[in-house]
Amino acid sequence: MIEISASASTATVTIAGDLDLAERAQFPEVTARVSGLRRQLLVIDMCGVTFMDSTGAAFLMALADASAKRGGAAVLRGISDRELFVLDICGALGLFRIDADHACDASRRSSFRRLNA
Repeated sequence: MIEISASASTATVTIAGDLDLAERAQFPEVTARVSGLRRQLLVIDMCGVTFMDSTGAAFLMALADASAKRGGAAVLRGISDRELFVLDICGALGLFRIDADHACDASRRSSFRRLNA
C-alpha cells in the first residue's frame, strides 16, 4: 500500500508492506502524482515497510530524483538498517536525507509485520 498526502510545503509518501518487484506496476503512477504536487520537501515514510528489494530501491531513487530536479529534497523516515543496506548496495544513499530522530509507532510497525509474515 502506498498513500500520498500533501501540505503546503511537503509531500508525504507512506509505504506499508512489501516494496518490491510485485508492486512495481504502481510505481510510475505514484511517481507522477508526487511530481505533480511540486512540493519542495518529499518525506518517504518507511515505518510500515516489511521488505524492500532493488526494484523498491529504484522506485525510491526515482522519487528522490524527481524531487531533486525541482530543487527539492527527499527524506527517508522510519527506514530500517536492512532497507538502508539495500540503498547502499544500489549506491543511492546520497540521494536522501535520513530522519534519524523519527521513532516509528511500534504498534503500527509490528502490526504490518504480523500481517505480512
